[in-house]
Amino acid sequence: MATTPAELWRVRLGSASRTALACSIVGCTTLYGPEPLRRIPEFTAFSYVTTILIVSDATLGDAMRGCWQALYATALVVILSILCLWSIGPGRFTSVLAAAVVAVTSFVVALPESTDLLAKRIAFGQIVIVCVGTVIHGAETGVVMLPIHVASSTALGALASVLAMLLPFPCLSYYEVKKTCRLYAENASQRLNLFVKAFCAQNNTAAQDLISESKSLFKAVAKLLVNIKNKQEGMLWERPQIRFLKHNYIDPTEKLQELEIPIKGMELALTSCPSFPVGFIDQELRDVLQFLKEQVSLKLEQAKCYASFDATTVPETKKECIDKPLWTFKTISSTEDVPAFFFFYCLELLRNGLPIAPNIACSIPDGSKTIIEELSDSKNEGECMLKRIWSSVLMLLPSSESLVFALKCSISLGFAVLFGLIYNRENGYWSGLTIAISFANKRQATFTVANARAQGTAMGSVYGILCCFMFQKVVNFRFLALLPWIVFTSFLRHSRMYGESGGISAVIGALLILGRKNYGTPSEFAIARITEATIGLICFIIVDIIFHPAKAATVAKTQLLGSLRALRASIESIRLCADQKSKLTSRALREKQQKLKSHINKLQSFIGDAELEPNFWFMPFHGTCYRKLLGSLSRMADLLLFVAYKTEFLSEVSERFGVDWKEIEEHIDDELELFKEKVGNSLKCLEEVIMIKSLEMLQQELREKNISRDIELGRSPSEDVPRSLGPDEEETEEILCSFLQLSNRIANSINSKDEEQKLKSQMVLCLNGLSFCISSLMKETTEIEKEVKELVKWENPTSNANLSEISSKPNALYTK
Repeated sequence: MATTPAELWRVRLGSASRTALACSIVGCTTLYGPEPLRRIPEFTAFSYVTTILIVSDATLGDAMRGCWQALYATALVVILSILCLWSIGPGRFTSVLAAAVVAVTSFVVALPESTDLLAKRIAFGQIVIVCVGTVIHGAETGVVMLPIHVASSTALGALASVLAMLLPFPCLSYYEVKKTCRLYAENASQRLNLFVKAFCAQNNTAAQDLISESKSLFKAVAKLLVNIKNKQEGMLWERPQIRFLKHNYIDPTEKLQELEIPIKGMELALTSCPSFPVGFIDQELRDVLQFLKEQVSLKLEQAKCYASFDATTVPETKKECIDKPLWTFKTISSTEDVPAFFFFYCLELLRNGLPIAPNIACSIPDGSKTIIEELSDSKNEGECMLKRIWSSVLMLLPSSESLVFALKCSISLGFAVLFGLIYNRENGYWSGLTIAISFANKRQATFTVANARAQGTAMGSVYGILCCFMFQKVVNFRFLALLPWIVFTSFLRHSRMYGESGGISAVIGALLILGRKNYGTPSEFAIARITEATIGLICFIIVDIIFHPAKAATVAKTQLLGSLRALRASIESIRLCADQKSKLTSRALREKQQKLKSHINKLQSFIGDAELEPNFWFMPFHGTCYRKLLGSLSRMADLLLFVAYKTEFLSEVSERFGVDWKEIEEHIDDELELFKEKVGNSLKCLEEVIMIKSLEMLQQELREKNISRDIELGRSPSEDVPRSLGPDEEETEEILCSFLQLSNRIANSINSKDEEQKLKSQMVLCLNGLSFCISSLMKETTEIEKEVKELVKWENPTSNANLSEISSKPNALYTK
């Protein structure tokens, strides 16, 4: 993971050198190797394609995994190809029949969800070569020899990839993960120091400067965690014994996420502080803060060494200082001090680790209901077991997403091969091969990907033609011209303009011209290949539009609606129960928070696609507004996780004390119900607003139903429409004050017993943190309302953007 320009150059050049080495192995074998060896991999072009697919930004473990996927794809395609050739006969293959065989076999390959995408891409390319080669050569191909030649070409590319990762020294995923863990620990340590300095800052300017400095560090964190996650599978291939020792293996991504959650909470606390310095901080608390910082720093030091990352031992410290409660003599006199208490809570959470979720006796895979809802519906363990068996049976059936993906691949490849053969029989491979390596399991920006591939193909082909012209007198050395091009395309793959699709197409375009012989005139071949690639991309675009007719902007809006619904469901599941039911309650909240995070991740992906999507004749996508909504939703998801931690803790320790907890619990539940009512109603109204496609169409329907009051007048047909959807500042302040009164009441009841004093102090800290989370959730709801209003104005510039008015109109249509 590159953190500086010099490091970026080193990483890119390292990746490019491995790619160049792999391509050189293929080129030297097919161009300069012994004659018998040169004749075995007949399809050199596919050897290069296999190499590029496997070796780009890979490690040894990734290459080994890619080699296994290539072997799996080859075995599958060889069996299917021999069966098809034997049953039909090579001499009977026509363009139409070849396209039909490509479509059917591609569907068979694409349907299983368990098959890796890399294996599917390699298999698609092999199928295209076998079918088109049979059409071109007819009965001369035989039943077995053509699939064997394709298999040997694939094997050469896969073997070259593994060798490139071994020479001159192994490039291991293990060391990449270890290095990235160290970078994350250093990043977290820097942010911790900045946050502590900001918390102790003597003025607002100094604090804001330190907080702004930490934001750049936060941007690097996501990339570090993604890099670790991507390299973990390769690490398992390098060290297969880990697969058999899973009970001792600790996922480094999960461990780092446990550190990241409290750090995010510290940032939320600092950004919510109204002013600096913090009012109630004295020298004693500064000493405690410094001590906690040192303890957390020691914990982060352990994360720098991946080998000892699962260590459970904590460095020895002064026990009297660790066990000393922080808040024995502290009560909150102002709501402005609440963020500071939450800062200390997150620091304690960072030192002690996250609480473990309560165990559930039976779990069921994702469905229409959560695990808790299923448990509450189940009357006995037998019924629960039947549901688990039925869920396992359903998992064997292909999902609707897999079926759509298989149909899309099948139809796209079938038509690409058909039209490619009709246009140019001799070069009919390239229309299908171009899109065979383009498919993705998830929705992608179709036009952007196709445009990047077209431009990359053209650039690579033109570069190849120019190099052939310059090296026409020394043909044997023109392969050397590929080396700078491979370096250039390694940077191109990571650019926003071309991305992975454009970079791969660019390097393959040059390889097919400079890395082969006996394919005709380079310029004629380049023109024919660009034309065939265009035919394939057109088929790819048309079929993708048929299966996904909705614009990316529309999909992003639909996902925004789903995210708001998931957020409302999470908030409605917040409750406090001081009995066995509390375990199920907290588990339900954690589950729904995870579903909310999943929705937010999808929303982020769709927003990225919509920003890349061309506008054509549609209204431009309001990316800025969606990004702000995404930020608010992400913060609310983080806050909900803290709420789950706090409600779990309060439920567990509430019955241990002499205070009248039953009365306090009722007060907390009352405030939580009031909070859920305010925020839930607001989110429900926002959902109704987002579901409206056009205010003008809604107004027309109202007129047709003789509802006299017009939406443009800002008056509602309903008499009880509120002025504002979300909670106002006064309501937020009232709930916050109520929680503070409960907190101070517990603080004043603490007696001198050390154990009870410590636990009650933790309860005070927890209640203050809960009040911060509740008030922050209410504030973020107001921010979401503002952004939705701006979005409505953007989409309906001539209409009045009164959200209360708009949300009441659909109800008026059905109640009239």
